Amino acid sequence: MRAVVMAGGRGTRLAPYTTVLPKPLMPLTDRPILDVILAQLVSAGVEAIEIAVGHLGGLIAAWVENEAQYDVPISFIHESEPLGTAGALRLASTANEPLLAMNGDVLTTLDYGELVAAHRRVAAAATMAVNEREVPIEYGVVHTDEQGALQRLDEKPTLRYTVSMGIYVFEPSAIELIGPAERIDFPDLLTRLRDAGRTVSTYRHDGYWRDIGNRTDYEMAISDFGADASRFLGNGR
Repeated sequence: MRAVVMAGGRGTRLAPYTTVLPKPLMPLTDRPILDVILAQLVSAGVEAIEIAVGHLGGLIAAWVENEAQYDVPISFIHESEPLGTAGALRLASTANEPLLAMNGDVLTTLDYGELVAAHRRVAAAATMAVNEREVPIEYGVVHTDEQGALQRLDEKPTLRYTVSMGIYVFEPSAIELIGPAERIDFPDLLTRLRDAGRTVSTYRHDGYWRDIGNRTDYEMAISDFGADASRFLGNGR
């Protein structure tokens, strides 16, 4: 099993921190989120990892060279121009096996090995890991008919959505749909696969997941990881 970690974004929602530190190196207590992700991938059986870098990519490369002590090869995909969240996959090493691709800012208890196994079982072109999210609405939500007459009033409801976790599995043939040097995001690639008649599956994870892309979620991730790191790393490093 091989994996690509997307670590080239600018992380603008976490500015000003990310003006000097790339988001994957933002610390969770005493270690960066990237270190946690790499440890999880290796524990799940990933045998080779590529990291797609752009913004402040030299800092990520320096950290991996000096701090990432893993018994698997870790190499880099350098984006000279931003290629979106999925474009760098076209530059990944080719192999006749599924590719696990994920954003480099995700803290989760997802079993990556089981995700790939589920992908294989349904013979999909791509599989997207999904999670449930609740969004509280601070206002009364009004439902009317076409004439504007009140039908129902929901006072401060909580809406529930199925959301992407930013973690995917792709068959090599799916990646071939990305053009050379094409800038493309994951949602566009999945839609392109669906429109081509290919099966795009979802894998529901009911456990912990948090994207550290904004300050609130980042602070919550620090708290959750600090309270029980073994929840995410087991008995590993």
